[in-house]
Amino acid sequence: MPRVPDGFAGTYRLQQARYPEARPGWQPVHTVYVPADRFSARTVAEWGGRALSLLKAHLAGPDEVAEVFGVPSGLAAVVHEMLLRKLSTEPVEDLRVDFEDGYGVRPGSVEDGHVTQAVEAVAAMHAAGALPRRWGPRVKSFADGDPERSIRTLHGFVSGVVGRVGELPGGFTVTFPKVLMEAYLGQFAGVLEELEAELGVRLRFEMQVEAPQTLPFLRGELNESLGGRLAAAHFGVFDYTAALGLPPHEQRLDHPACDHARHVMQTAFAGTGVELSDGSLAASPASDRAGDVHGLWRRHAELVRHSLRHGFYQGWDMHPSHLVSRFATVYAFHLARYDSYRERVLAWEERRSAGGGVMDEPATIRTLAAALRRADAALP
Repeated sequence: MPRVPDGFAGTYRLQQARYPEARPGWQPVHTVYVPADRFSARTVAEWGGRALSLLKAHLAGPDEVAEVFGVPSGLAAVVHEMLLRKLSTEPVEDLRVDFEDGYGVRPGSVEDGHVTQAVEAVAAMHAAGALPRRWGPRVKSFADGDPERSIRTLHGFVSGVVGRVGELPGGFTVTFPKVLMEAYLGQFAGVLEELEAELGVRLRFEMQVEAPQTLPFLRGELNESLGGRLAAAHFGVFDYTAALGLPPHEQRLDHPACDHARHVMQTAFAGTGVELSDGSLAASPASDRAGDVHGLWRRHAELVRHSLRHGFYQGWDMHPSHLVSRFATVYAFHLARYDSYRERVLAWEERRSAGGGVMDEPATIRTLAAALRRADAALP
């Protein structure tokens, strides 16, 4: 019999490290972006209060949930109750204090002041037990040609929080936007390594995929080359579609060009443990009238469903109204098939037919089980 090839053991160890096939755990269903100059210790409560007011004003009960979001009548009451509970207890799962596009370019002393203001807000939220499960800043891109500003903001933010709190609270991540050159990733990881040595913390970051130039260097070993510091990749719809030259009215998450980019991201990071997130809708209700609010919710729900169908379980929310349509759509998506998925898994485990002509493969069972775990983590 031929012998085992030389080098197999090393290759297998590399496979296990690069593609750990970890079971899906908790992942935020959204990331809320707030410009740094508007961020305070009251931000999460204010967003939740505004979203809850819109819900009570324009979704009086299950009938309205069914009509606006297309939720089956049998699920509408459950979704409505979940919405009330979620917005009252945890309206924001992941918060990003934005020092990039949502903030703009300010004089150095002004941005330094907003860093200090953000640190104080984070410390107050932590003391009150109100800090979201994920949180952190989005700093400016190295592609802007001024890495010093990005590094200064990051250093001031992280060292400030550690100094005020005594540690870096769990859930911290930093967003690194507009990665036009692969070398920027290694350079940014090096900055994090220096911060780790200075402050005695462990830092990970999420990259933004906002340009077609980024797609060619997405690959399975990317996180490994960055010392395991790459936590996630987030798609940026507006920069991406602008870079392709699409007309303004086609800058939308459900454009086929965006589907292509997301599929490249999925292919590159499948099995690596790097989380994926979709982008945002740059719109808010035109007024507080029911028709305008419902119209915004319907469009946002369409985009959230599109992301979910394509295997992107997280997205950006840019306005308090988005919290209602985000959570309603996510909950309805997971609940609609939960019982049937559970029955198929149980039938497989018990070596019996699932009925209905279904013949499940082992890979499908793994997918069904993963969907159930994801639903359990997402539902309140």
